[in-house]
Amino acid sequence: MAPKFDISGLDDVIHGRVRLGIVAYLASAEVADFTELKTLLEVTQGNLSIHLRKLEEAEYVSIDKSFVGRKPLTRVRLTETGRAAFASYLKAMSQLVEQAGGGG
Repeated sequence: MAPKFDISGLDDVIHGRVRLGIVAYLASAEVADFTELKTLLEVTQGNLSIHLRKLEEAEYVSIDKSFVGRKPLTRVRLTETGRAAFASYLKAMSQLVEQAGGGG
């Protein structure tokens, strides 16, 4: 019988490549503007908007929209809920790597 291989701890909201990139970046950067994230992650405006909306719906990020002069400014922050979810995600990934035999 194969040992238990548990992927249940992987948060589907975070697990997507772009969303993982957003959350990981915000975990250290604290705040980022929309253009910064778009450039960093090399995604389109529409693609980034969709991923940010999904993170916002999960209450993992907060999004503040304002204007600087006539130019819109969208700033994104990781919430405490998002920070906790990311920590849990990292723990689950670490356990998964150990289960796979790559933990040393």
